[in-house]
Amino acid sequence: MVVCVVTVTDSVGPSAGVADDDERQPSSLATTAARNLATTTKTVPQMQGITSRWLLRALSWVEVPGGAYRVNRRLSHAVGDGRVTFISEGAEVRVIPQELRELPLLRGFDEADVLRELAGRFVQREYRPGDLLAAAGEPVEELFLLAHGKVNKLGPGAYGDHTVLDALADGAYFGDRALMRSPGTWDCTVKAVTPCTVLTLDRQAVENVSGQIEALREHIDRAGSAPRRAQNSHGEAEVDIASGHEGEADLPATFVDYEVRPREYELSVAQTVLRVHTRVADLYNQPMNQVEHQLRLTVEALRERQENELVNNREFGLLHNADLGQRLQTRTGPPTPDDLDALLALVWKEPAVFLAHPRTIAAIGRECNRVGVYPANTDYGGHQVPSWRGVPILPCNKIPVTGTRTSSVLLLRTGEANQGVVGLRRTGLQDEVEPGLNVRFMGINEQAIMSYLVSTYFSAAVLVPDALAVLENVEIGRES
Repeated sequence: MVVCVVTVTDSVGPSAGVADDDERQPSSLATTAARNLATTTKTVPQMQGITSRWLLRALSWVEVPGGAYRVNRRLSHAVGDGRVTFISEGAEVRVIPQELRELPLLRGFDEADVLRELAGRFVQREYRPGDLLAAAGEPVEELFLLAHGKVNKLGPGAYGDHTVLDALADGAYFGDRALMRSPGTWDCTVKAVTPCTVLTLDRQAVENVSGQIEALREHIDRAGSAPRRAQNSHGEAEVDIASGHEGEADLPATFVDYEVRPREYELSVAQTVLRVHTRVADLYNQPMNQVEHQLRLTVEALRERQENELVNNREFGLLHNADLGQRLQTRTGPPTPDDLDALLALVWKEPAVFLAHPRTIAAIGRECNRVGVYPANTDYGGHQVPSWRGVPILPCNKIPVTGTRTSSVLLLRTGEANQGVVGLRRTGLQDEVEPGLNVRFMGINEQAIMSYLVSTYFSAAVLVPDALAVLENVEIGRES
């Protein structure tokens, strides 16, 4: 006999005696418990800091077995186009006295007291966009040091309009002829493009100082009247060559002079010590080798640091080793197609790649869209990348972006055969795991921790100045 007991309850709610769904007993094995018996599929350790490192791929690497690389060049002569450095204290800006020697007429002048006297006589002025700092044809009465901002030097065009002769930014100077006895007149008009902070030195102040200190006046007079050797457009001593002559003309005799003290690049190093506990390596090495992946991620971080140093190192980094004559300012602020063309005009002999921060590349795209220009992609190493005039534009997040949302764009010619930019490294190292990078076992300490020394040796060299150009102060955050 089967007895069936039926309980009738009210359907009003849980108070009637029926448990909620969440409190019912499971009728099958739950997935949470089942996972305890399953084999979990795992990824290898991931690392967000790994990038494409296009600069390391783009450079042609030169073997440096002796640890140093000497760049021999033809002898060239300085033309006095350095930049001046300033000190800021709140809104007040002062020029560093020794930096006045960047001016051609004060180059080599070592009287520190006189330089301090001159630096103390500069007057700070503020200019708004559109203000004239100097007008063509007027007497040169002041020396201008541009502490912050951007100005355009304007000259007459072929058809009576004005053309931009040059764009100057932080650290530039103009009107240095005011230091001379007969400074003449301005041959161009200088107009502020952005708000500018300028230090000016009146010609009368220079006369007061030079009148008291004869050494300054003698130095300026010598520098102003010193004859200059014949030079080509690159500042190299001219090689005398005759052409177009007939008969038995006397041919010029010449020679090619070299730099007496060529620059040498010593290989830099990036190193770290990786530590792994032996207990981890012994007990937790399956299914993945712990030491192997610790080393893999360490090597990735080291390569990232290597690329960062190649861009930003003050000794050999590309941003700091671009020749001052190879630095450009944008015409309007954002990176326009005209600015990219200006870069190509500086590195016009077989340009290889542009390098820019990804945000800068986005700004380039916006400016191209604004004027209705749509650059085509190009194949680079099996990847489709944006290009300008057929030159690839490669992303490099190691190029800094300032707090005011400005950055730089680099254009390189690469390769030793092309007199370009080359990477330097030493391969064939003991315990080498990648070209120029080795991992050396350092032993186990008393805490049972294994240590590995991970090292990479590298540098970069610009063989001739026109192999590298930089577009500076590129605005990437300006609103439309």
